[in-house]
Amino acid sequence: MPRPNILWIVTTQWRASAFGHAGDPNARTPCLDAFAAESVNFTQAVTPHPFGPFARAAMLTGVTSPENGVRDYFDPLPLDSRTIAGAMKSLGYATAFFGKWHLGKRDAAAPLVGEAHAKTLVPPGARGGFDHWEGFEGGFLLNDPWLHGTALPVPVQVRGYQSDVLADRAARWLAGDEARDSRPRFCVVSLEAPHPPYDAPAAGVTARDPAAIVLAPNVPLGGPAEKTARKELAGYHAHIEATDRAIGRMLRNLSSETAGPTIVGFTSVHGDMHGAHGLFRKGWPYEESVRVPLLVRRPGVQPRKDDAAVSLLDLPAMTAAWSGGAEWIPGRAGAARISMPSVVALPHQCDRVWHGVRTRDRKLILNDDGTPWLFFDLERDPWEMTNLVGNPASRAEIDRLRTVLLS
Repeated sequence: MPRPNILWIVTTQWRASAFGHAGDPNARTPCLDAFAAESVNFTQAVTPHPFGPFARAAMLTGVTSPENGVRDYFDPLPLDSRTIAGAMKSLGYATAFFGKWHLGKRDAAAPLVGEAHAKTLVPPGARGGFDHWEGFEGGFLLNDPWLHGTALPVPVQVRGYQSDVLADRAARWLAGDEARDSRPRFCVVSLEAPHPPYDAPAAGVTARDPAAIVLAPNVPLGGPAEKTARKELAGYHAHIEATDRAIGRMLRNLSSETAGPTIVGFTSVHGDMHGAHGLFRKGWPYEESVRVPLLVRRPGVQPRKDDAAVSLLDLPAMTAAWSGGAEWIPGRAGAARISMPSVVALPHQCDRVWHGVRTRDRKLILNDDGTPWLFFDLERDPWEMTNLVGNPASRAEIDRLRTVLLS
């Protein structure tokens, strides 16, 4: 039986809750809502590290940070890293990567937003072993991205909304000339949206009215956090709508016979706090930051909701199993580890190193010295309003989860 094509669609800062099908009243996501209805929806999926480079390194290698060599925000992925590209090539796949890399060697003194990082060259030996690589290191240019790579030796600016540009180019590669290369295809499409700047144009989608944004119960009202959250979420959801549309067009292209049977996974490297608990951005251990969508559509597999303890760290093993028509079996007993290996010295990010464990209904977070910082009963307190660390009645559960985390 021929192996299927496999596509990962990876976004940035897209919270697990930010969909119409997940109940977000602000979200307009008709394409991904329809996709979810055809997919296995891993409802408890988390990022292993709620920050871009750490999460990307873990997702591509199946190894946590810093063990994969990425401890600091500016650490490049080691050149000898064994990535999903190598694993899939050993299974007979042609491999490709399109979009944001964020794992190359960067100038820490250069502005993060703009052409300096967008035009930073990622040399062939630092592209994770993909056969075809076409992308950019960073820059957060949601419009008119600069691309370089296998067929583009120097950066070239491509006009258009970034999600549209990357989705269209990846779809063309997936539906390429089979006579030239008969191998099945594995492709990663790495999109920056809906990452800030939230006020950037969103392919003609008008930003929401900030006053009409429906805020979650854990966003404090009446102060600067509410004002900022409303303004940011207005633009955030415009980019979500525009990127949903780009992904929808890509998925329609894949439904043609040219692309062949294709397994499609959709996820995000992390979320965004957007004012929850008065906090912004990522790196924090709260649900808005660590919970991510994970939708997987496999031909012949019935759609369902799956509450297994899944992490982006599992994607390489999942993908290898799917390539052979097998089911992936979780390697842990109902718990996923999450952590931040270092403090990223950028505005609004988390102020400490931490590590923790999350189950379907509990979450324990320890400080770097091993002392408990946060403990939540997610079943009774899904908005994480009550920290139970100091509650004597929670001591036994905290000890049990600490043992799971340290085992």
